[in-house]
Amino acid sequence: MKKHGILNRHLSGALAALGHGDGVLVCDAGMPIPDGPHVVDLAFRAGVPSFAEVVEGLLEELVVEGATAATEVRRANPAAADLLAGHFPRLELVPHERLKELTAGARLVVRTGEARPYANVLLRCGVFF
Repeated sequence: MKKHGILNRHLSGALAALGHGDGVLVCDAGMPIPDGPHVVDLAFRAGVPSFAEVVEGLLEELVVEGATAATEVRRANPAAADLLAGHFPRLELVPHERLKELTAGARLVVRTGEARPYANVLLRCGVFF
């Protein structure tokens, strides 16, 4: 059994299969999930695991070259906005409806138990070399 890092075998395997430019949507429990991408649903109950826990855990495992979130996050969920701004200084903000359109191209969706609005981010994978 793995001693460190992500223990969820579905998530660990899905992350290992990602390549440069692939999209990973980390979303709250209410985000509509498009047909197509591989989905790893981590939601256990409202708020567990939190959006922050999942984003920070993924950033320990992934190289991220870009991130996109909904413009509405700044007004409706300042905690998520601060978290994202702290990790992604060049965070791209788009209207929520546009973010939902962009998620159709994601290769992986990781659903959290977050129950606050607009706790969603689309990550674009980079490379480590």
